Amino acid sequence: MVSQEQNHFKFPKFQDLIIHEDDNLIVINKPPFIASLDARDGGEINILRLAKKYHADAQVCHRLDKDTSGVLLIAKNPETYRLMSIEFEKRRVEKIYHAIIGGTHVFEDLKVDLPILNQGNKNVTIDRYLGKPSETIFNSIRYFKQFTLVQCKPITGRMHQIRIHLATQHAAIVGDTLYKGKPVYLSQIKKRGYTLSKDQEEQTIMKRFALHSRSVKFQLNGQEYAFEAEYPKDFATLLKQLEKFDT
Repeated sequence: MVSQEQNHFKFPKFQDLIIHEDDNLIVINKPPFIASLDARDGGEINILRLAKKYHADAQVCHRLDKDTSGVLLIAKNPETYRLMSIEFEKRRVEKIYHAIIGGTHVFEDLKVDLPILNQGNKNVTIDRYLGKPSETIFNSIRYFKQFTLVQCKPITGRMHQIRIHLATQHAAIVGDTLYKGKPVYLSQIKKRGYTLSKDQEEQTIMKRFALHSRSVKFQLNGQEYAFEAEYPKDFATLLKQLEKFDT
């Protein structure tokens, strides 16, 4: 079973996603529109299944939202999976994400410390009484007229953490309709010379929300690891258009 987004997106071979591989780990640059793990209803292609076809004992060490691209760690054996689980649990894995948000926002080590309650069925909310402690640090990287490129460093790892924490700052990720983030159209930023024929409907520059897992740093068996994932085509295209027309 293939979703509507997956129809628009041609998956590369699993081998082509690999950034690094050794005896214990596979590190990939996950494409958007593909889930990290098996969904309860099954059916859809996901990273775990593709990884197991490539290496039978593969286990995904953490998850990225289906629409989120970027660095994803996969253990090749149970012992590495166990050790990586401990590193994540003890919050010793440094994860950096990049997001494009609506509006101009000057974030300089802005710490958002708001508890998140998982209500089930992929719904989360900020709840100061029942929520679990959740902390993210934000830094603005690049300013455009109507948008900002932001570095996001989650200290905890709650579902939708970066997305909901940005939304609390009135800085939703573009295209993240769940948190009132608006999509970006070329006509918005290219004021001159943009025309569309009568029967043509304008498409958004990105067909998902603009969030990318940029880098990961951690220690395993006394060795330090650091990996960075290039922006996928859609994220890079949006940035390019903003640099061209919105600066």
